[in-house]
Amino acid sequence: MPIPDIKERLSSIPTRPGVYLMKGEADEVLYVGKAVNLRSRLRSYFQTSATRSPRVCRLVENVANLDFVVTGSEVEALILENNLIKKHRPHFNVRLKDDKRYPYIKITWQEDFPRVTVVRRMQSDGARYFGPYTSSSAMRQTMDLLRRIFPYLTCKRKITGTDDRACLYYHIGRCLGPCIGAVSKQEYRDMMHQICLFLEGKSDEIIASLRQGMESAAERMEFERAASLRDQIDAVEQVIERQRVVSPSQVDQDAIAFAREDGEICVQVFFVRRGKLIGHEYFLMEGTGDAEPPEIVTSFIKQFYNHAAHIPPEILLPDEIGEAHIIEQWLGDKRSGKITLRVPRRGQKRKLVEMVEENARETLTHLMAREQIEKDRAIAGLSDLQSQLSLDAPPLRIEAYDISNLQGVAATGSMVVFAEGMPAKSEYRRFKIRAVQRPDDYAMMQEVLRRRFKRAIVREAEAEDGWSQLPDLIVVDGGKGQLNAVLEVLEEYGLEGVPTVGLAKAHEEIFTPGKSDPVTLPLDSPGLQLMQRVRDEAHRFAIAYHKGLRRSQSLSSVLEEVPGIGPSRRRALLKRFGSVEAIRRATLDDLVSVEGMNKTVARRVKDAF
Repeated sequence: MPIPDIKERLSSIPTRPGVYLMKGEADEVLYVGKAVNLRSRLRSYFQTSATRSPRVCRLVENVANLDFVVTGSEVEALILENNLIKKHRPHFNVRLKDDKRYPYIKITWQEDFPRVTVVRRMQSDGARYFGPYTSSSAMRQTMDLLRRIFPYLTCKRKITGTDDRACLYYHIGRCLGPCIGAVSKQEYRDMMHQICLFLEGKSDEIIASLRQGMESAAERMEFERAASLRDQIDAVEQVIERQRVVSPSQVDQDAIAFAREDGEICVQVFFVRRGKLIGHEYFLMEGTGDAEPPEIVTSFIKQFYNHAAHIPPEILLPDEIGEAHIIEQWLGDKRSGKITLRVPRRGQKRKLVEMVEENARETLTHLMAREQIEKDRAIAGLSDLQSQLSLDAPPLRIEAYDISNLQGVAATGSMVVFAEGMPAKSEYRRFKIRAVQRPDDYAMMQEVLRRRFKRAIVREAEAEDGWSQLPDLIVVDGGKGQLNAVLEVLEEYGLEGVPTVGLAKAHEEIFTPGKSDPVTLPLDSPGLQLMQRVRDEAHRFAIAYHKGLRRSQSLSSVLEEVPGIGPSRRRALLKRFGSVEAIRRATLDDLVSVEGMNKTVARRVKDAF
């Protein structure tokens, strides 16, 4: 839609709050925004202004169409804007980079004997969540620390308190033994409450509770119990000693700041609880371009706190933001309490924000240096492969394939792509094996290759990324047999000129077409190391899909065996939740609300899973 046509349409746009979507020629979403007055906000984009930023100018030049959704309030518009940005990932929006689901620590508080698990999705299921954690290593360290300090359940047995004997963890002091009735349900839940306090940074309350328990146990002459509690106190105090006091007042607050360099932006968050720094996380942003600091901070706050497990009453910011009032209202509704966004100008709080900013700079410098090392290693590997395999040019696009199956059951294939020596995850593809019903890896590999290159030929004229591009090198996991299977398919499609090799894991030998003897590269060869990374990534990707299919099939069979679940109820459940995995995660109330279900059958479903 030309700009004059868009301007004419603006008069018909309502003056109410809502969300607008700016779209390009191919109907792709370029930008998502919200407004108190949709017509006024959209009109401002198409008025000549000397103060308009180059980024907005580029956006307007690419707009071909407009769409909008009217909402009841500005808060509703903010929530919808968040969801649409996450769904469409528009090019001109500032957004979290690699916005995958970060892990949370989940405590199943709704159960009589709660357990601690790691999940990537929060649900309204009565459990308590802590996170998100961007660093898997930091999360694992936290889990290890919890395990050393608190002897909580790690097994999956049903706790009745009447088991004949406990497992090894009870005997080495890593479990309280509720399975044999060594502690009551209330005593066990008291310990789990201490874990929640620990994750919330409320260490003083934990120590007070543990001291009281230790003194009570000593008075009852339960000296082993008292000694165990004493050791717990020592462990918690060691953790407290490592936590830095950043505020003389015992406040709960998050401090946010960011660093920018060469188009990269790193946002850092410090979590302060009771005046002590209990943790920090960093996030990378994209789509920033020449975005101003207030827009960067605003976008981060909306996306981060949309999925944060805990929101403190005060959030410290480096700059004033234009939407502070409406964000405070939105966060206050999520927290069920007042939220204040504050930009400190002096004093201890200002020093804290400056410390966060300094850490963001250091983190960004480290990440950029690490990325450069990875790029240098990739370039060296590509050059080495060109030389060792006598290729005409460096293999800038490498595709690797692997098959995963268990005696032909739930067989899957994977295709991973490395562009310029780095993983191009948006171009990964996975295949469910359809035609081959027996455990035949060669035939399965050929099915995957036929489906891949058939699409390449059909879509070549459309220049569709991913399928239409031919690889500079194909890598298959295996020796001569797997290699020959691939070569047959390439010959079928007239692609004999695509370089293809097989990498056999036993001795890391490289098999090439027409040669009986494999190529053996030194283990420290950059080319071999790159091929190993590619091969291992294909293997990981195939196995992950295979395990998912097997789990889905297993859950599906469980559902079919539940008394009272016939074809009608099964169809109703799948229609409502979309998958058996989603049914497994559903709460009892969610299951009861499905048409045709009742509480008795819903409880059988929960028990079965």
